[in-house]
Amino acid sequence: MDTDKLTVEEQGHILLMGLNRPAKLNAFDVSMYLDLARAYGRLHSDPALRCGLLFAHGRHFTAGLDLAEWAPYFAEGRFPKLPEGAVDPFGIYGEQVVEKPVVMAVQGICYTIGLEIMLAADVRVAASDTRFGQIEVKRGIFPAGGATIRLPQEIGWGNAMRYLLTADEISAAEAYRLGLVQEVTEPGLQFDRALSLAGTIARQAPLGVQATLRSARLARAGKTYEAVSRFLPEMQKLLASEDAREGLQSFLERRAAVFQGR
Repeated sequence: MDTDKLTVEEQGHILLMGLNRPAKLNAFDVSMYLDLARAYGRLHSDPALRCGLLFAHGRHFTAGLDLAEWAPYFAEGRFPKLPEGAVDPFGIYGEQVVEKPVVMAVQGICYTIGLEIMLAADVRVAASDTRFGQIEVKRGIFPAGGATIRLPQEIGWGNAMRYLLTADEISAAEAYRLGLVQEVTEPGLQFDRALSLAGTIARQAPLGVQATLRSARLARAGKTYEAVSRFLPEMQKLLASEDAREGLQSFLERRAAVFQGR
């Protein structure tokens, strides 16, 4: 499913999605966003896929939005319409969110849309040369992809306002200190480390991973009581699965489990 601006490849149970516009610093035009939404839709709907890995070709993850292309949509107060089966990488626009975990590997510049997509992802690995920036206020606009909601949740109100309102860059070391990224590697090693983490996730029981993700997302959205009310119903469903039986059997036999996602 490679396009001019996005590479998409299956590696086992992992879907590799690579931003591929390095000559433009992987700046997101509308077609790149829609291609990525299609790839997220594929990850969401294909039962053989258990985890996504989003990365970027070239020196930089993304310089942000190709604002000249996006300005007409914003002026009309709308986002580009998602194609059928596509899933918004922000997890905000459209009716569906991706139900599989997404790991991200970032390097170089990671501005605006890149940081907002990262905030919507689940595990993030950054090269030590990464520079993050939510710089919309420098351009006379503001973040519309979730940063005003998720950045305060991730790093606290004061820390978030420190960067949202000044448009200052966040270094990889500071991002790690704040909890914005989970690991920092030497430049060039971020993809391999992210792939290793994605592989570990993909080896777990898919139904259990997805139930965990749903529960955590409910709590993150402020629906703690709803999350609690679903604990036992979800557990009942999982205990009736083949994977739960395999998990118990592998424990008794002292071997690694081989899960089928059913």
